[in-house]
Amino acid sequence: MRNFQELSIWQKAHTLTLKVYLITKEFPKDELYGLISQMRRSSSSIPTNIAEGCGRNSDPELRRFLIISSGSCSELQYQLLLARDLKFISEDVCKELSEQVIEIRKMIHSFIQKLG
Repeated sequence: MRNFQELSIWQKAHTLTLKVYLITKEFPKDELYGLISQMRRSSSSIPTNIAEGCGRNSDPELRRFLIISSGSCSELQYQLLLARDLKFISEDVCKELSEQVIEIRKMIHSFIQKLG
């Protein structure tokens, strides 16, 4: 069992989730059960699945949760584009957060490769 809080990948994913929660506070209130909820769920799914995988007893199980986490990265990346196109966030915010998502996804894939 690994301590997920010590993993830089989890730390970056957690920080990203906090940023998503912060920016979505400014979204229109009628998006509370729409894009706000979806972005918060997909962003929090990234570190949540890393944490859950670390709590499992085998590398194959950890790998499975890392793959789920990677899928959540893809979801969030699209939702950032949608938020930008709907003018809920600026181009700069979209670019900054998208770059963080891409970095986290690369770290996830690297971690998966190291597991074998």
